[in-house]
Amino acid sequence: MQKITKEVYLKWYEDMLFWRKFEDKLAAVYIQQKVRGFLHLYNGQEAILAGALHAMDLTKDKMITAYRNHVQPIGMGVDPKRVMAELFGKATGTSQGLGGSMHIFSKEHRFYGGHGIVGGQIPLGAGIAFGDKYAGNDAVTLCCFGDGAARQGSLHETFNLAMLWKLPVVFVCENNGYAMGTSVERASNHTEIWKLGLGYEMPCGPVDGMNPIKVAEAFDEAIKRARRGDGPTFLELKTYRYRGHSMSDAQHYRTKDEVAEYKKIDPIAQVKQILFDKEYATEAEIKDIDKRVKALVNECEKFAEESPYPEKNVMYDAVYEQEDYPFIQHKI
Repeated sequence: MQKITKEVYLKWYEDMLFWRKFEDKLAAVYIQQKVRGFLHLYNGQEAILAGALHAMDLTKDKMITAYRNHVQPIGMGVDPKRVMAELFGKATGTSQGLGGSMHIFSKEHRFYGGHGIVGGQIPLGAGIAFGDKYAGNDAVTLCCFGDGAARQGSLHETFNLAMLWKLPVVFVCENNGYAMGTSVERASNHTEIWKLGLGYEMPCGPVDGMNPIKVAEAFDEAIKRARRGDGPTFLELKTYRYRGHSMSDAQHYRTKDEVAEYKKIDPIAQVKQILFDKEYATEAEIKDIDKRVKALVNECEKFAEESPYPEKNVMYDAVYEQEDYPFIQHKI
């Protein structure tokens, strides 16, 4: 694995802080009805993305996930201003404002969504990996889903074929404890979700999803296995979300004390403490990072606010084309 240096810790801190503040801004503008529909935030789970990106080869590896999907494409290289604009439904967004919160997508940066159907991305992730194996691309796909999706039947079909064909895919269950508002203990007799891989003789195991170092180490091993041609791995990243399932979630299923306990192991705070303990950064340098992050978030909001809404005809142009029908031209 690439060494975790001072520069890596500084990047982790700045990236995770930006992802957190980016989504805090989304929560604020959602209340102002500038972002509509559902909004599922990643607050608390940032260590998973930070660790994954450290282990990935972003020139060829791919990622697909569910609808908690705003910061992953930013980590993969998508301009955060375009992500913000997509959430605002603007023409400058990643899908010209037609995808919205749950469907961020970037073929250029190998981020394949953003899927609103629970578990719908699991077979698609295996399909992307199959395509890479067929084409000999030496690329690995990270297929991420929540603990609720682990109880979808498509997971078992996908695991079986992924092992049978030795697909270069890493299955990632981001277990934040609650499928919407139902705890794992209430919904499954299998509270150690990673053990589902044992039935397919798939290498699997639990990972501390609040610690980017542990995450990076686990992903590095799994990605190297997939790239060697040895097939998939299933990782259960034990994490926690500080906000509700979505912005409409009243969170009656948990206490404020429980959330406070998990905030004691906040991944951003952990990395910040390492920066101080190892004397990699001073208070002044941390404040400079904080200022840069705040400025970038404001820049993203300004860009989204000032961008135009798409023309109504784009809705039709994006989905309909008929060569012998001259009245509607396909423009995309």
